[in-house]
Amino acid sequence: MSGALESNRKRRPPKMFLISTDMKVQDQLDGTIRLQRGFMCQEQDRTRDDHLWVKVLDNDIMLKIERKFLHEIPAELSGLLEPVSDPETRLRLLSNPGKLQQLGNLPVDAPLWVQIGKPDEMAEAELKYVGPLTRGSSAVIFGVQLKGSAAGKGISNGSYKGHRLFSCPEGCALFLPVSHIRIRHWSRGNGSDAQERTREREHLRGNNHSSNGHHNNGSRPNHHIQQSSRHISFRQHRPSSPPPPNSSGMLSRRAEPSHNPVQDQIRTRSPVSPPLFHVGQRVCFPMEDKVYGGEVGFCGPLPGRSSSGMYVGVLLDAPAGDWDGFYKGEKLCHIPSSLYGLLLPATKVSSEPKTHRHNPLLQHTKPILKPVPPPIAKPGLVSPIASSPKIALMPPGKEALKAPPLPPPKPTHKPLLPPPLPPPKPRNMTPQIDADQLQPTNGVHSFPSPLMSPDSAEAAREDDEAGSDGELEVGSMVEVNDPPLFGVIRWIGRISGISERVAGIELDQELSAGTDGSYLGERHFRCPPNKGLFVQLRKCRRDSRFPAPETPVNQVERCNSIAFAEWGSERVEEHTPPVEGDEAIELYQGWKRGIQGHLNSCYLDATLFSLFSCCSSADLVLFWPSDPETDQNPSQAQDLLRCEIVNPLRRYGYVCASKTMALRRLLEAANRDMGFTNQEKDPEEFLNKLFQLLHVEPLLKIRSMTQQPQECHLYQLFPPTVPPSPSSPVPLSPVDSPIPLTSSSSRMRVASVQELLESSFLHAGLKFVEAPSCLLLLMPRFGKDFKMFDTILPTLSLDITDLLDDSLRQCSICQAVAEWECLQCYGDLDITPGHLKQYCQTCNTQVHSHKKRASHSPVKVTVPDGLWTGPLVYTRQRMSLFAVTCIETSHYVSFVKHGPLLTDWLFFDSMADREGGENGFNIPQVRACPEVGRYFSLSEEELSRIDLASLKESARRLLCDSYMCLYHSPELSLYK
Repeated sequence: MSGALESNRKRRPPKMFLISTDMKVQDQLDGTIRLQRGFMCQEQDRTRDDHLWVKVLDNDIMLKIERKFLHEIPAELSGLLEPVSDPETRLRLLSNPGKLQQLGNLPVDAPLWVQIGKPDEMAEAELKYVGPLTRGSSAVIFGVQLKGSAAGKGISNGSYKGHRLFSCPEGCALFLPVSHIRIRHWSRGNGSDAQERTREREHLRGNNHSSNGHHNNGSRPNHHIQQSSRHISFRQHRPSSPPPPNSSGMLSRRAEPSHNPVQDQIRTRSPVSPPLFHVGQRVCFPMEDKVYGGEVGFCGPLPGRSSSGMYVGVLLDAPAGDWDGFYKGEKLCHIPSSLYGLLLPATKVSSEPKTHRHNPLLQHTKPILKPVPPPIAKPGLVSPIASSPKIALMPPGKEALKAPPLPPPKPTHKPLLPPPLPPPKPRNMTPQIDADQLQPTNGVHSFPSPLMSPDSAEAAREDDEAGSDGELEVGSMVEVNDPPLFGVIRWIGRISGISERVAGIELDQELSAGTDGSYLGERHFRCPPNKGLFVQLRKCRRDSRFPAPETPVNQVERCNSIAFAEWGSERVEEHTPPVEGDEAIELYQGWKRGIQGHLNSCYLDATLFSLFSCCSSADLVLFWPSDPETDQNPSQAQDLLRCEIVNPLRRYGYVCASKTMALRRLLEAANRDMGFTNQEKDPEEFLNKLFQLLHVEPLLKIRSMTQQPQECHLYQLFPPTVPPSPSSPVPLSPVDSPIPLTSSSSRMRVASVQELLESSFLHAGLKFVEAPSCLLLLMPRFGKDFKMFDTILPTLSLDITDLLDDSLRQCSICQAVAEWECLQCYGDLDITPGHLKQYCQTCNTQVHSHKKRASHSPVKVTVPDGLWTGPLVYTRQRMSLFAVTCIETSHYVSFVKHGPLLTDWLFFDSMADREGGENGFNIPQVRACPEVGRYFSLSEEELSRIDLASLKESARRLLCDSYMCLYHSPELSLYK
């Protein structure tokens, strides 16, 4: 029973707390630490005394705090509070857990007010995602799609760092903590007028609090806010009833055609109505007797000029513009070049007809732009949003209820067609369908759906067309009918009785004729009832609410094109030595620093930054002599590496990805390997190929006892075959320890680089022929899912004295000149355990006269000529750690030591963030990480007792994910 209780206790997630009062604590490394009330803490050591080891998430400090100063957070609310940055706001939110729980349980598509700037700047939005932004994170973030005048002021299209969380137009997505959202009590589908929206917005501004409606004063009740909200009335209209006049700001299809449909829409829209065009929509406009096309990058009122009407910022297809995307210093959208941007009043812009799409310049005169009168509407056509789904699928001529007015038609030549199934081409018409065929199946046998009606032979011949784009697949967002019904393809296949492929669609809205993913009793996919629809695949088209997917391009060729012009770096001819200390911090720290990554280049970026950013010991490869006439490729590669990568990195702190791509091209050409420009590689493969290309002499010369010296550039460490020594009793961590040590019996498997190097050389019988100037050591790893050690501690000062061949060594006992070395004594607890054992003649005889060492086989070592008597006094040969390259899920990063202090460390990631989608750009980042320095002062014994959960992210990556440790001998580096 006790074992089960212990197991349950271990599985319980750590508790979370808020600090209830301001306080100061003392730390051995950081000195006085100020803790603010509202700081969030995570339990680290589950003890029952009055003090508790916690990790303060706001500053990543580990310390002990009295329990009376900690306010426990319910487990279901901790994730909501974690991303809230203001400590006081956390306390106010936690004071009303019911309200906080209500916000955490909001359904998708819930209408919201969100804070997008100052506390009183509220915008309309809809909830699209609730959860963590990255895998492994516990912070709950609200992903929203901005609506109305705020559309286009977001940061993405629903993606975060390359991961799609939801879908929306570009520039309409925001990711916010719970403190930045409010519940909105009207939605766009209920017919509320603009005056009510404005009234609620002003009410929120007048009563805006930083905690979702909680009072600012802790002693003041919050019934005042609830009472004020009762004065706001919201009128909801049934879907089947027409809205009141001028409530939706849209024209009926039966209205007489106006001279300019776009201008009429502007006149009828209220100030807070949604934009006329969505971001990414194709538009066209006349200018200088020509018609130009482009995509909408911005649509809305200009900042500070809301009374001047709506403006549209267009990203042109042809260089005919003069706008850079900014208005009075405020960025409205991203325009790569001012030649491709234009800001126009919305009255001069119209939707681009599909027949003209993708033409950079439409060579027509102004009369072409005259709006085409809208076609006569069918009696039974209604919008699926403004009316009930059942009416939307009623066949023509059978009106069940009076339909509400519809928005004006788009200025396109495409005729309106009867629902529910549009024809494959605009010139054809869909056959009439009987009303009794529109009954829902919902997983049971019933009358056939509209899909089962016989189709023409022409439709069967068009089976090869997978929708209008020819690239539709499961997961594609599509629309059918006109007015459209939107949804996602969940299944594609064949159905008995249908001669062509069929798509099963999960609709965004319920449909009376929909199913739950079943057709005639046979299930093809699963979805909520009345949301499934089966349609011929050729009659599906991509969702017009979103921009078309980016056209795949050759990323290798693109890296050397004008696309990277804004990210370029300069060439530096002069030799530039590396900087250290505070100069390195000033030069490298920040975004767009280091080496920009592109197309699986992290292995190369991390290795080059580790070698050259703050150390000159590897500069020999930059000046290795070669003959330009006979060795053209090495000379070109060396010039590129020195003048385009290393020197610019050391002078400006940044190198563009196009420079490293040029080096990757040379490596690929020299080795006839087609993978260097686009595939994942390892640092050792890159370094071996680079040194071979530059004809650099190998860095290492190693000899075994029975063979001739061998040369290599790197050395792969392997774990010792000697079993680890029994663990000593585990002492408890002192109260004032800066790092908590656990007393659990389940301890980490830890090894130091010093131990791994000695054991590798000892058990393989290897020695260095000469002391290396630069030593690159690969850590032992066994695949992605298994590692020999939980953590590897990089040794700051690596002692290689006893690993050198033909050098004087000290006896492990009396410090005289050693003449014998014993492999079997390596793990002996009685004689300096964990170190190489070497003895003089006298000590060797005494040690091996013991009965438990009688079976040992000591080996004679070479002693330089000379008369050696008495204790040996000499300087030991040591190498200094200057960088560590780490890997996690096939992504390489690096830690670089930039100064003599224990805390002088930089962290580099060539792909820390990304701008744009598939054809976007990686943003490199370098930041200081002094917190990792404290772990270098620990022994393997102390490190084995640290709880991995208590490690900060940077320390965890350094200790648990190390791939290659780089050492150098500063006094020898100039001689190589």
